[in-house]
Amino acid sequence: MIVLDASVLIAHLDAADAHHDKARDLLGKSGAEPLGASAITLAETFGSPARAGRLEEAESAMRQLGVEELAIGAEAAGRLATLRARTRLKMPDCCVLLAALDRGALLASFDSSLLAAAKELGLKTAPR
Repeated sequence: MIVLDASVLIAHLDAADAHHDKARDLLGKSGAEPLGASAITLAETFGSPARAGRLEEAESAMRQLGVEELAIGAEAAGRLATLRARTRLKMPDCCVLLAALDRGALLASFDSSLLAAAKELGLKTAPR
């Protein structure tokens, strides 16, 4: 599985985003590898489309990509707090890390701080 950060999903949805082509390439090269994103990541991704009245279109795009919504597991609060304290990242990024850790998944992001933290935690990252 490849766990996706909002930076990849937002770039995929927005043709004007600086990372749009990279996101399209990354997702296109995922092949048969399952794609997933935490519920928090998807909510972050859907913020702009929701404000523009295009939420259904964004949700449909995620379904077409086959992005599975990954639930935050039970007893995650303490683990998220520990990740936040250790990495000093914001909570949405910690949700991405936790999703990848829980699934032994590859992590895809365009956020250099998140990628650095992932590597420190022993996670493999998708080429960008």
